[in-house]
Amino acid sequence: MLRLINTGLLLSFLVCYLEWGHDNSSFVFQVEYLVFFQKDHSANTFTHPLIIIPFLGQLLILFTIFQKKPGRRLTWIGLILLGILVLVILLVGLLSLNYKIILSTVPFILFSMLFIVKRQAYSKTIGNLQ
Repeated sequence: MLRLINTGLLLSFLVCYLEWGHDNSSFVFQVEYLVFFQKDHSANTFTHPLIIIPFLGQLLILFTIFQKKPGRRLTWIGLILLGILVLVILLVGLLSLNYKIILSTVPFILFSMLFIVKRQAYSKTIGNLQ
């Protein structure tokens, strides 16, 4: 079950929607493609906190998806690292009252809540066994 939740976290993060200026908009996966595959990228692009922190979170979540038994601690760390950018995107959406941006963050928030609920249920089960 945790593997499915982690996959949902990763995919829902990639479909967060961004808008800036008058005619600029894209999804996170489109921005990632531009950052990693554009010809004139520099080291400064990769070291920006809004790029490196979520990227590390994605790597951790991706690693837990392929683990035999997905690590809960690594999932927590990945969730926090991805959640930072998602909450910034949500804040931008709320401040600008842009429903597309707000709605694009809802799946990630729902998968995060599902992970937390499943983790608490797991902790209670382990606590009852002892």
